[in-house]
Amino acid sequence: MTNCAVGMPYNRHMETVYIDRLFFLNLICDYLILLVSARICGVLLKRVRYFLAAVLGALYAALSILPSLAFLPLTPVKLAVGTLMALIAFSAEERLARCVLVFFSVSALFGGAVWAVSLKSGVGALNAVYLPLTMPVLIFSFALVYALLSLVFRRALKETGRKIYIADIEYNSARITLRALYDSGNSLFDPITGSSVLICGAEAVSPLFPDCCEIFKTGDSAGIVSAPALAGRLRLIPYTAVGTKSGLLPAFRPDSITLDGKKRDDIIVAVAPNAVSGDGFDCII
Repeated sequence: MTNCAVGMPYNRHMETVYIDRLFFLNLICDYLILLVSARICGVLLKRVRYFLAAVLGALYAALSILPSLAFLPLTPVKLAVGTLMALIAFSAEERLARCVLVFFSVSALFGGAVWAVSLKSGVGALNAVYLPLTMPVLIFSFALVYALLSLVFRRALKETGRKIYIADIEYNSARITLRALYDSGNSLFDPITGSSVLICGAEAVSPLFPDCCEIFKTGDSAGIVSAPALAGRLRLIPYTAVGTKSGLLPAFRPDSITLDGKKRDDIIVAVAPNAVSGDGFDCII
């Protein structure tokens, strides 16, 4: 959470701050910080929550410059507001503590980048409450922070062998968003088209097939594809699990599927009777 101001005329004797600009600039900054934090944590993006948290942060920044509210810039108050913002944004997440820690880390990193770039550009700080900021400084600071975080977390993911994609799946006018773990050992593919297969649990795909979740949970592949509610919508994909276990999974081709915003036409979705999820992911590809 960084208090910034932009487009403000000032001199050595008087500072002029446009509170509306201060509010909207901090709204943008806080929203982007929350968005970056969510991407780092690999959680499903909840943009409305991030916007509401950013509104709180922007309101706090605007009120902090009022003489009658001189206590607001105090560190305990700032930490309390930051924690409340993080709770608004991430309270629904399983690993809440990690999300809160990442949010404060990204905020601190961005604040340091803004301060450094401001000093380098000769702007300097007006006071201890906020940083004066031009749009080029804002853009450059975010680019610097994003590049640094991308480098660090890409390397971490490479070392752990984990890659999480955000998968948006649309089918029959319904849509779901899942976290897909890339599994290099997953050799499952569609023998007819050669397409890769994304494997989900029955609960995960239930919004795409209302009232059919219990049918998927039976594990009776032949019965599933021939069920009246699903007839003609699925086909069977052969699979072999660890060891000698093998069988068939019902699968469908979605109307649209994207991984991290990139549309893919070479993926079909298979449905397992049980959950296919773990720490930070809801399905496997």
